[in-house]
Amino acid sequence: MATKEHSYPDGLYLEGAWQATSEAIDVQDLTDGEPFASVAAASARDVDSALSAAEHAEREMKETTIVQRANWLEAIAEGIENRKDELAEVIVREAGKPIASARSEVDSAAERFRRAVGEVRDLQGEYVEGTTEGHEGWKAIVQWEPVGTVLCITPYNYPLATTALQVAPAIAAGNSVILKPATKTPVSGAILADIIANATEIPDGAFAFVPGRASEIGDLLAGDDRINAIAMTGSSNAGKHVASVSGMVDLHMELGGNAPALVFPDADLAEVTSNCAAGSFKYAGQRCSAVSRVLAHEDVHDDVVDRLEVELDNWVTGDLFDPDTKVGPLISESQADWVEELIDDAVEKGATLVRGGERDGQFIQPALLADVPHDARIVHEEQFGPVAAVTSVAGEGEALELANHSDLGLDASVFTKDYDRAMRVAERLEVGGVRINGKPSHGLGDIPFGGVKDSGIGREGIGYTIEAFVERKSIIL
Repeated sequence: MATKEHSYPDGLYLEGAWQATSEAIDVQDLTDGEPFASVAAASARDVDSALSAAEHAEREMKETTIVQRANWLEAIAEGIENRKDELAEVIVREAGKPIASARSEVDSAAERFRRAVGEVRDLQGEYVEGTTEGHEGWKAIVQWEPVGTVLCITPYNYPLATTALQVAPAIAAGNSVILKPATKTPVSGAILADIIANATEIPDGAFAFVPGRASEIGDLLAGDDRINAIAMTGSSNAGKHVASVSGMVDLHMELGGNAPALVFPDADLAEVTSNCAAGSFKYAGQRCSAVSRVLAHEDVHDDVVDRLEVELDNWVTGDLFDPDTKVGPLISESQADWVEELIDDAVEKGATLVRGGERDGQFIQPALLADVPHDARIVHEEQFGPVAAVTSVAGEGEALELANHSDLGLDASVFTKDYDRAMRVAERLEVGGVRINGKPSHGLGDIPFGGVKDSGIGREGIGYTIEAFVERKSIIL
């Protein structure tokens, strides 16, 4: 196991400087359950300072050039790469992510800043000529301008990669940025703030790192008129609350998911089970795009279950710093309680717990449920745990009805060799993204990612997010 030898930024980053506070938040080390770092807990006064400074810096940020901002983004990417080992260790400890996945997350974060460089260079505006009667001679320049100040609210499950997906586009578009990290995983955000401070000449006040308890500062940030846009990744309930307190702002939210995998009789079952296992168990299922339910045709249900049971052998728990470990603990005892509750409910209603599900504190062994009744809560509610829940469906119509009978609509998978069926089902699924013959996946930001219903507002993706953080101004000549 790696040793705890690092010292991390433990203050707020406000007005271009690190500042201490009287209160701090201890961060639990999920490798041993003990605190390993602390970060500042921002107060109402700190929030007001961050907002005032961000508003004051908007003009200076607006006057920066694309070349300047592109150079900053490249420097931030290099800074992330230079501190890869430190960041990966922190992600293991604060998020409970196995080291191989943590290293991959750091690489993804750096690449997202680099992709923002390419995307922002295409932010060149438009030239438009009038085409309606009476306006034939009109000519207009359509300029892209930053919205002002963007509040970035980031999740615990990808504390660096998702932060990059919000912060990089916001800076690329020329906005002031206030970063509010998840309370359970703020240390990687603090290191990123340190990198931004050291690697760029971003104006004082144009970037702020404001950790703190959501119950104390969340509404103060989201409900303030000095915020012009909010980027948030989190649960649907949290997203609804933020939307309820925010004012006239642009909301850019990627929220909860309950992705179904629809499996038809002609599917390649080896492909089905390898993808569904990874979709259900990666990062202990704590992903909004996780495969939460496998809707298998009744002709192949048992075969899918048998093959998934074999796949379980590949998903081992253990030392999070061992590259062979694939599954770590859940983020908290309360989250483990929730997953355990959903498993118990399914079993009580008639499902078979084929294997797994044993609990040790925040660890839950990857679990396989078979013959899950359609009315089981795990079929309809986001689980965020390492459970493959397989339920039987009689045909395409029933599969679609069950898949769409949810308040969530983020992702789905369809497994079939029939192209016409794949497209027909994909078009009828009420979700933001459908993967054919694979687990849900969206790359590093080149494919738009987001949901319908309670799964969010707008679409994430480097270029798509940049467009969400700019306004169009028409100058008619």
